[in-house]
Amino acid sequence: MAEPALSWKRRNTWASLLPVDGLGAGAAEGVSVAPCERLGLATVIACRGRADELRARIATLYGFDAPSRPIIAHGRGLDLMWAGPEQWLARSTDRAMAARLVDELRGLAAVSDQSDGRAILRIAGPRARETLAKGCPIDLHPRAFRRDDAALTVIAHIGVQLWQVDETPTYELLVAASMAGSFWRWLSASARPG
Repeated sequence: MAEPALSWKRRNTWASLLPVDGLGAGAAEGVSVAPCERLGLATVIACRGRADELRARIATLYGFDAPSRPIIAHGRGLDLMWAGPEQWLARSTDRAMAARLVDELRGLAAVSDQSDGRAILRIAGPRARETLAKGCPIDLHPRAFRRDDAALTVIAHIGVQLWQVDETPTYELLVAASMAGSFWRWLSASARPG
């Protein structure tokens, strides 16, 4: 008897976690959550002694300067979020972006595709900041953290990269795909009033 062939279907990390109605019953009004799907993600780490050349190449190819402080910068088809000295997280709507960056930045940077290893969640609304503050140790007050500011931090003991998209406020948070379930349980509980 022949064994049935396995077939794999690509699915978003959040697909089995997020309820159809957003945060689910009992969630606080003023907080909305949505997955950011089908994005290309890659880590970019400058080769030793090549950071200036790397920055020049990025400026030429994408029309912006790679950030040297904790912000996200936007260019032509690519965003770069500072992730430490001479390292960044690249984000694009083009899932083939990592392979392209490997060629474009050859000899200047190590590039590693993170598209399937990380998951991004968008959290927005007037109570988004309050919800995140229940587990985030950094100051998200508008005087300290504004649009395009970014941070590497932990929320509920889970490593997170986050950035502020707008003044609503809207945040995007990136977690390891393997931690998405734990992060979702914390977030859905934290969004409830009280």
